[in-house]
Amino acid sequence: MTIKTLDQHIEVTPGISGGKPRVAGHRITVQDIAIWHERLGRSADEIAAEYDLTLAAVYAALAYYFDHRAEIDQAIAEGQAFAEALRQRTPSKLLRKLQEQQPRVMRDVVDSVDFS
Repeated sequence: MTIKTLDQHIEVTPGISGGKPRVAGHRITVQDIAIWHERLGRSADEIAAEYDLTLAAVYAALAYYFDHRAEIDQAIAEGQAFAEALRQRTPSKLLRKLQEQQPRVMRDVVDSVDFS
């Protein structure tokens, strides 16, 4: 009989998930689980059910996160900063189209109103 230990639930493999710690056998990173649990308020049960993980794997990921919290929180912050910089450099095409249509829509509204 083989007994699984905590370290068997988390893997770090260069080239998979950017080399970030992840749930063994999955591409779900410890960072993903930390965000879902700590920032989005999902319970371990919800995460396990939604992503077909064992509770042990989810708790192992959370234990890993709490042991490496500063490092993982920094990676999360860097990812958010990168996404924000990308948003600033690449404006939304949808927003631009809506802004272009706004004067036309306002003109149509004014033309349809009977001021008599």
